[in-house]
Amino acid sequence: MAEQAIPLSFFMEISLSDNKLNAFLQFKNYEDSLTFNMEQLEEVLKSYQISHGIDRSKLNEIIRNPKEIFLNKTLIATGTPPKNGHDGFIKYQFDLGNDSKKPTELEDGKVDFKEVTTIHNVRKGQLIAQRILATQGTPGRAVTGEALPAKDGKEARLKPGKNVVMDAEQVAMYAAIDGMITQSDRDKINVFPIFEVNGDVDYNIGNIDFVGSVVIRGSVLTGFKIKAAGDIRITGSVEGADLDADGSIEISAGILGHNKGTIRAGKRIKSSFIQDATIIAHEVLVSQSIMHSTVRASKEVICKGTKGLIVGGTIQAGELVAARTIGNSMSTATVIEVGVLPDLRNELVQLRTQLRSVNENVDKTDKALVLLDQLAATGQMGPDKVAMRIKLNHTKKQISEEQATIKDRIFEIEKSLEDSDKAKVEVVSTIYSGAKVVIGRYTKFIKDPITRVRFRLADGDIAMAPL
Repeated sequence: MAEQAIPLSFFMEISLSDNKLNAFLQFKNYEDSLTFNMEQLEEVLKSYQISHGIDRSKLNEIIRNPKEIFLNKTLIATGTPPKNGHDGFIKYQFDLGNDSKKPTELEDGKVDFKEVTTIHNVRKGQLIAQRILATQGTPGRAVTGEALPAKDGKEARLKPGKNVVMDAEQVAMYAAIDGMITQSDRDKINVFPIFEVNGDVDYNIGNIDFVGSVVIRGSVLTGFKIKAAGDIRITGSVEGADLDADGSIEISAGILGHNKGTIRAGKRIKSSFIQDATIIAHEVLVSQSIMHSTVRASKEVICKGTKGLIVGGTIQAGELVAARTIGNSMSTATVIEVGVLPDLRNELVQLRTQLRSVNENVDKTDKALVLLDQLAATGQMGPDKVAMRIKLNHTKKQISEEQATIKDRIFEIEKSLEDSDKAKVEVVSTIYSGAKVVIGRYTKFIKDPITRVRFRLADGDIAMAPL
């Protein structure tokens, strides 16, 4: 049968995929003598409205050898699929999804089981999260030429909670205060100024480092650390732990330090008792007793409660130490120092030790130089001795400069020790033998018990006056 007598559509049909992205040609009738050209084939495509994504090379193959695809369904056109937009999302600056408590692995491969709590600290004005906008979809095109719609991405939404602010465009979230980031059940982001522990600070909680205040509704066990930019409040006791607060520290049940760790506050430390501990603060208030401890306060140490006992150790204060009882009947050595900042007094001790060492080095250098000078006078100086002499002279110059610097600093501190007119030690009940009172650069050893007394400087010595 001639191709001109019967239309080509009698021999073939075109079907579309459901999404109209693919067009397939298939023969429904066939004769060995069938031939046709591109124009005729295009007429068939046109009758099915196929106009986009036509595979011309495939059409040429079909024209050349239609018998080859007689029993097959052949893809002849491919449309352009639509591209859906990407959903928007929230980009957090912190990993809020991992709340599992895992110990920290150190650089040497060991594991620190005290580092298990992750606190997401944030400063006021710091970026917490950004909203990454969704993108629009790109429409596609069917093989019939019609547009195929695409879906736009869904916009994400920031969920600000307490103490969180948004920018004008609603695309960024910032902390309104210093604090800790938390995510609520409804994915709201909050910043809280207080970190609370309902129980003890132990291996379950681990060390704490927080930019706000910390409240422990329990005790702090030996070996653990708490650092806070605000205050620390502990309803239980503190054992041999390290506490460091820029603000104040309050410990309800007392401090039993075991001579481990240091408790440091920028403002006040308040506790019922202190035993075998190192305390550093602006002022220290104790209601019961301070026993065998090192306490350094830039202003005052007050221990005047119903017991009000200070015994053993060293108490240093810039202005005042006041207690009900100092020392005991067993003459336990107890040192009370006032009239200069504790850091300066301790620096003075270190400087004097350092000066002794420098003086010894100067003496050794001088003796070595004397020997070399004697060799030079007798003409016995070899090249090695000449080099040694030059090196020793250089060393002596350096040591002498260091010696002068230390002496100047010692003089400055000793001068401040003399300015201790306002400093005093007050004893409401009794101060026992074995106690030592130091005011500025003056020292008084207590040999017999004295009751209700105030110590202060007068006429270049420590004077006592009744309270």
